[in-house]
Amino acid sequence: MEVEKTIDVLNTLVEINNDRIEGYVTASKETEEHDLKSLFAELALTSKYNKQELANEIVMLGGQPTEDTKVTGKFFRVWMDVKAAITGKDRKAILSSCEFGEDHALDTYEKVLKDDVEYLSLGQLSLIQAQHTLLKTDHNRVKFLHEALV
Repeated sequence: MEVEKTIDVLNTLVEINNDRIEGYVTASKETEEHDLKSLFAELALTSKYNKQELANEIVMLGGQPTEDTKVTGKFFRVWMDVKAAITGKDRKAILSSCEFGEDHALDTYEKVLKDDVEYLSLGQLSLIQAQHTLLKTDHNRVKFLHEALV
């Protein structure tokens, strides 16, 4: 197992969790709807938990967990869309943007589970699969709320 590649893979997941934290903290601050504030706080907490577990693995490997977020590509634009949607106080648009962001987070985890398994120990693989399950649950909560408005 290549340690540097393992650290890179784990940091990819840290980065997507950083994106979720930043996006949901922003969304929670901007909305006035109490149920959404509560939901966004819970979703950010999922990623804080995931990030800490991943960071622990990275440190054990002798690496440094990233504090970066993705500032290019679709995911960044999605979170900017969330902020714009929140400014308009449009619940449907907020949830639509959040669902799209959740799709991207799941895709990132699924890509790692498909393409990078060779760089992960069984323990790391188990950890990532468990986190993927948590993110899928979060995704489904957002999707349910969004679909209820359609």
